[in-house]
Amino acid sequence: MERVNSTLLTEFILTGIPYPIRLRMFLFVFFLLIYILTQLGNLLILITVWVDPQLHARPMYIFLGVLSIIDMGISSIIVPRLMMNFTVGIKPIPFGGCVAQLYFYHFLGSTQCFLYTLMAYDRYLAICRPLHYPVLMTPKLSTLLVVGAWMAGSIHGALQAILTFRLPYCGPNQVDYFFCDIPAVLRLACADTKVNELVTFVDIGLVVASCFSLIILSYRQIIQAILRIHTADGRRRAFSTCGAHITVVTVYYVPCAFIYLRPGTNSPLGGAAALFPTAITPFLNPLIYTLRNQEVKFALKRMIRGPETKSKV
Repeated sequence: MERVNSTLLTEFILTGIPYPIRLRMFLFVFFLLIYILTQLGNLLILITVWVDPQLHARPMYIFLGVLSIIDMGISSIIVPRLMMNFTVGIKPIPFGGCVAQLYFYHFLGSTQCFLYTLMAYDRYLAICRPLHYPVLMTPKLSTLLVVGAWMAGSIHGALQAILTFRLPYCGPNQVDYFFCDIPAVLRLACADTKVNELVTFVDIGLVVASCFSLIILSYRQIIQAILRIHTADGRRRAFSTCGAHITVVTVYYVPCAFIYLRPGTNSPLGGAAALFPTAITPFLNPLIYTLRNQEVKFALKRMIRGPETKSKV
């Protein structure tokens, strides 16, 4: 035992997700397209919010632009490494690379949780207190809220990374997952991980549960306010601005709860569920917000038709 403990790991091997060998090329191309479309879609949303004067001055779309940055970051951290699983040969990830991947994933992921909550609060103020909205949700306040979300996410990510990698790792080095995440990495630790598992469960559970509860509370008030709107067009417009947010929150939170709020489990379904917050949700967010949000669609049309209009003038 002393001989094993004297040699600490310098790299990990990510086993990836199980797949039939005959689908290797198909899966590589599939996730490559997912990654490219994710980057392009979120970049398009970011540019639209930045360029359109009717959007970038409104807190809701400032939050949407930040969400696009987070989605691009999460996709870049996870998907390229996942694609390497579909190439020939073993490609280990350095120990420091594993630490960085875990930190940035939980940093951006928790920031996304906080941002979803801010977006729900913004919709609550806009629909339930429309007359006070310009005073309650100023550009300065929205900026401070975004900065606070980034800082809280950074602290959360650092806490999880420090707790995970303070333990000794002396072998084996095969991570039964497609990226360095807490449950999979902890199984390789050469020490008791019960404290880590408890802290992870409580910490992530607290973040997810508190954010999700605040979102549910906000939308309870929002739905009640919408049902009091007398005109069908007014109700439709209100539901349009909220429908996209409700959809992405559901797609994000359900898999996260399945992965992290089941301590001590090791199910293949966990890897499949992890594909949603890491690869699928960042890809779907631009589609959901452009298909369900009329203002974003109109802004895209104005941006596309802008050069044509100028040339005619």
